[in-house]
Amino acid sequence: MQAANQEKIRTASEIPDEWFVPKKKDGHMQEAVVRPSISYWRDVWYRLSKNKLAMLGLAVLIFLIIMAIFGPMIAPQSVTKLSLTNQNLPPSKEHWFGTDQLGRDMFSRTWYGARISLFVGFMAAIIEFFIGIIYGGIAGYKGGRTDQIMMRIIEVLYGLPYLLVVILLMVVMGPGLGTIIVALTVTGWVGMARIVRGQVLQIKNYEFVMASRTFGTKTPRIIRKHLLPNTMGPIIVQMTLTVPSAIFSEAFLSFLGLGVQAPHASWGVMADDGLSAILTGQWWRLFFPAFFISLTMFAFNVLGDGLQDALDPKLRR
Repeated sequence: MQAANQEKIRTASEIPDEWFVPKKKDGHMQEAVVRPSISYWRDVWYRLSKNKLAMLGLAVLIFLIIMAIFGPMIAPQSVTKLSLTNQNLPPSKEHWFGTDQLGRDMFSRTWYGARISLFVGFMAAIIEFFIGIIYGGIAGYKGGRTDQIMMRIIEVLYGLPYLLVVILLMVVMGPGLGTIIVALTVTGWVGMARIVRGQVLQIKNYEFVMASRTFGTKTPRIIRKHLLPNTMGPIIVQMTLTVPSAIFSEAFLSFLGLGVQAPHASWGVMADDGLSAILTGQWWRLFFPAFFISLTMFAFNVLGDGLQDALDPKLRR
């Protein structure tokens, strides 16, 4: 008898979502749904997967990253090969995206440029992530005079003209990929710091944080174990917006001649080279780099919007 009763008892985790358990109440049979408890991040992925536009953006980003890694390898022509007899050829079976003014294959250069553009975007986001969460976390948790001083510093940095900072860094450090990353992160982290500070100011007064402080837990541990995990939603969304912003800024600087220098190429450099070709009918030289810049912006923005909805605790099932 006891074995039979144990066989009938099932935990919530063993019952699938679609199972219904009949219950009798007031002489009528009712159906109660028994759902297994799921973790917060599984619930986030579930809601994100229901957003078709966000999943499309994620698929596009995965495709771009894969092609940035393997695209130059599978291209029929070399990235660096010059051919003065093949200058400005339109797209064909031999040159899928056509050629440029030096006869270089545009398909190879497009995906080689994707490596640099995506690298700049991700590196800028990672650096801003670490600086922003440390600076904003300390400012929000300490509060008072410390918070006021740190926020005045942020306001000074936020007021600096972005292009002026870039030009000064170009003069001091010289043009190059490292200079671009430094220029993008010198003042770019202030937005992340403000978001983290605002979240920490709200969460630090919660009971579990106050209890941890009462038991003598040190500040770095409280920030690392209690505050940051509860602010990851807005931080992740901000990172998805930082990457396309950095890519676009790099393209803008390269378009002005302040970015990546030859023989390296990025989408911004290729767009700059292709702008003058429009007047002579060589549309493909501008179209492909501009198209992939726009596609990347679109993918990151729709993924960021989807993550914002998925990470919203008010919408949790």
